[in-house]
Amino acid sequence: MKRDIKTHGQHFLRGSNFIAELVGYSNIRRNDTVLDIGAGSGAISAVLARRCKQVTAYEPEPLAAKKLLENMQRQQNVEVRQEDFLRAALPKVPYKVFSNIPFHLSSKIVRKLVTAEHSPKAIYLIVQKQFAQKMLTSGDHFHGALGMAIAPWWVARIRRPLRKTDFTPPPAVDTVLLELKPREEMLLPLKDMQNYMEFVEHCYAEARFYAKVGGSIHKKPSQLPLEEWISLFGTASTRP
Repeated sequence: MKRDIKTHGQHFLRGSNFIAELVGYSNIRRNDTVLDIGAGSGAISAVLARRCKQVTAYEPEPLAAKKLLENMQRQQNVEVRQEDFLRAALPKVPYKVFSNIPFHLSSKIVRKLVTAEHSPKAIYLIVQKQFAQKMLTSGDHFHGALGMAIAPWWVARIRRPLRKTDFTPPPAVDTVLLELKPREEMLLPLKDMQNYMEFVEHCYAEARFYAKVGGSIHKKPSQLPLEEWISLFGTASTRP
């Protein structure tokens, strides 16, 4: 997960006061353990350290990790890990996530978190607005495959839009703070998650498969509401 600002879309937030304002939109509390993915020099980790019990900061780039360690020396409740988060083992204790992640890794990071054996209690990620909108499954806009694939277990919503001037360097795209939280009542059993996700993504990727399993001829996969996806999966699963 090495990062290059120019090629990998990493943009850093300006100022601890603004970061604290963003954290205020989360449900992070005093006794929480929180992961900061792609922590950079530790601006978010430092704010989180004042708001929660324990912070684990992941930073794979050696120079940035060295700076992160230096900056976190006085923060007794911050653990720095110089490793690729996508290869890292996740905590077994309850935890949450609050991160300004590299935009190009948004899908991979979300997928790792929501499908983990020990998944987070809440996820807050700064991502491209376009990515966040595809994670939403309500409304009549086009839905993304990943958003619909995790929707029986997770609810996504945009907590706050951000301005380009909130970052350095300013991104060329619009960004938001995305929240993902587990549903209070799952719409499908957890044991069905892998099969359901593969089913949805197969339908998005192959029109013939979508038609074969009974997909609507009047709606593209990206237009199908969640309740119809669950019904379609149930019907396909019972076919001989």
